[in-house]
Amino acid sequence: MDFLDPSADEIRRWGNAAIEVMANYLGSIREQRVYPSTTAREIRARLERELPDEGVDFEQLVESFRDTVVTMSRHNGHPRMFGYVQAPGTAIGALADLLASTLNANLTAWRSAPAAVEVERLTIDWIKQILGFDEHAAGLLVSGGSMANMAALAAARRAKAPENLMNKGAGSIVKPMRVYASEETHYSIEKGAALLGIGRDNVRKVRVDSRYKIDTNDLVAKITEDVEAGHLPFCVVANAGTVMTGAFDPLTEVSAVAKRFNLWMHVDACYGGFAALAQPARPLFDGIRQADSVALDPHKWLYLPVDCGCLLYRDAQKARATFAHDADYTRVIAQNADEAFAFWDYGPELSRRFRALKVWMMLKGVGVRALGEAIEKDLACARHLERLVKASEDFEMLAPVELSIFCFRHVPQRFKNALSGADDSRRRSIDEELDALNERLLIELQRDGSSYLSNARLGGRFSLRGCVMNYRTTPRDMEVLLDDLRRVAARMEMRK
Repeated sequence: MDFLDPSADEIRRWGNAAIEVMANYLGSIREQRVYPSTTAREIRARLERELPDEGVDFEQLVESFRDTVVTMSRHNGHPRMFGYVQAPGTAIGALADLLASTLNANLTAWRSAPAAVEVERLTIDWIKQILGFDEHAAGLLVSGGSMANMAALAAARRAKAPENLMNKGAGSIVKPMRVYASEETHYSIEKGAALLGIGRDNVRKVRVDSRYKIDTNDLVAKITEDVEAGHLPFCVVANAGTVMTGAFDPLTEVSAVAKRFNLWMHVDACYGGFAALAQPARPLFDGIRQADSVALDPHKWLYLPVDCGCLLYRDAQKARATFAHDADYTRVIAQNADEAFAFWDYGPELSRRFRALKVWMMLKGVGVRALGEAIEKDLACARHLERLVKASEDFEMLAPVELSIFCFRHVPQRFKNALSGADDSRRRSIDEELDALNERLLIELQRDGSSYLSNARLGGRFSLRGCVMNYRTTPRDMEVLLDDLRRVAARMEMRK
């Protein structure tokens, strides 16, 4: 048998073996430990380390995947995997990736992958409709939110900087360019600014209010201060769901500030963007049509496998002015305008995999009504947890729940008694003890394997942080999470 070019019958046999593992895994994922009890040394010991001269049977590869990779992985599709902003993936998305890899289309330009390019253009139109964005906007799929945010900053810089920027480089800009983002904005904005030569120090951090939304008064004050100091303000970033608390910035108010100072308005909607499918969240999106660019992640709340980010531009020509570049080997010859389309004119990548197939198959196969209902259920689960915490005697919320992220901490009764009537100095000392306790509790919970949370620091306090982004999660899972925390905390107490 030719392993590089197997027969159709061999492909069927391989496929059956792989699909059997996939079906068994997804069918039993609720029974898995969320996080494995293993070490790097143990995993390496299970993998054959020598570079193979000869191939092995495909079934042996599948067995290794099942017995080592699956059993020693964190299971992101588990209904109590609440860490980070992590989608579970779907069977339809996994099969779409298989089919996309089978075709192996390279979506550089229309001529390279005619049908695949049209599928991506169609999915971008559908995403614009979901979001309520300008129907004439352009967009493309990228690896994820970090790439989308960086590309948006690049377009904003080109639109607001002197025209010789693209030829002379960042050193040609006499005035330091300034970006404005709230203290809760994802670190990819600072990282993008550093990589683009804008500089981390030129990302001005704007205060947030008690609900962790951007303070527009502080935003105006910082922009005014920079204008008077001779800087060049050029972009403001609004959050449609922050990664720490899920806070949604007031987009209409931020848009008004952007217009007042002639700034590019970028919306980081990587976490919360597809919450637009859920009716309770729709009012939060008022004003998003005024954004110049929006970053989203279909591999989050469309429940798709990574990698799949998205970037939308309200003005396609401003994006093209940033990314278009001529080279003879990419020159499109003898094609009409529609078929002369090239994605490389709108983003940083040349080679691009067929990410759009899983988006198209998910939207077409599941439908936006069912997706919206699943997202509404995620929102309801987070609010259920919030109610449980507020009604409890041993936990307290540290931030309001806006979408599906919840931040809270364990506060045993002895700490509550100590906090009652304590002066500021004593209160700070008790809070530090609570920080240490909750950090240990988080580590023990992750090792326990029944539920998984991540962490955040809010107002200087250590927070247990979770995000519901899973169609498998039920209100009962939120109750189990608190039961797990109490059980683990009791075990910690017994070891003292």
